[in-house]
Amino acid sequence: MYLCMDIGSAGHYKSNAQRVRFLSESWADSNVHCPGCGGELKKYANNTPVADFCCSICSEDFELKSTSGKIDKTIPDGAYGSMIERLSSQSNPNLLLLQYDAENWSVKNLSAIPKYYFTPDIIQKRPPLSATARRAGWVGCNILVGKIPIAGKIKIVSNRIIEPTEKVLTAWKKTSFLKEVKSSVAKGWILQTMQCIDHIGKREFELNDIYQFENSLRAIYPKNNHIKEKLRQQLQFLRNQGYLRFIGRGVYELP
Repeated sequence: MYLCMDIGSAGHYKSNAQRVRFLSESWADSNVHCPGCGGELKKYANNTPVADFCCSICSEDFELKSTSGKIDKTIPDGAYGSMIERLSSQSNPNLLLLQYDAENWSVKNLSAIPKYYFTPDIIQKRPPLSATARRAGWVGCNILVGKIPIAGKIKIVSNRIIEPTEKVLTAWKKTSFLKEVKSSVAKGWILQTMQCIDHIGKREFELNDIYQFENSLRAIYPKNNHIKEKLRQQLQFLRNQGYLRFIGRGVYELP
């Protein structure tokens, strides 16, 4: 993988947005492999709905989002209605998030988010465009990547360091069990629990550590009167999937 973009090839673009899109997609087309199977990513034709790339082996679709700013909590996306419809039909692509250095047109960070981490809870509806706007009334959305657990943001390039392919593939497969969870409510509980574990910030933790999130979870699920029981259920599920290891006496460990 080569981290520099070919800025000379984008000289015919006057719009910076068009230049960024061209350079980032051209770079990804030549350098990025599928984080799920290692296959070659092939670029779709311009203006293809939904996705930018498709894996030549597993046929998974990928959408590329590029920015020179920090990728932290919110990523702007397209129409809100279309996004929610895609989530319901399972036709949404996986996401590639690229951060580049605008001074020398090189890649600083690249991460992949598998599509099974996307639930309606992480899609934020934006206010409609004003009546004076060219697309008056259009309603866009933001992807709240800050709500996605750490395990769902798989690093391919981290601070200009290219991660080994095997490490990327292993990280992708680690939570592939989420593909089988069809209910958005059930998946929401699993992802909330994974986030709680992230916030604990320890490889080994106790039930009391996770119970400290009871009040914040009650605000999300006000009709649930058994938050602690639900958390224990999610921990057992994550243990059964190999995401956690049960040590004993209410102690869990991240492998």
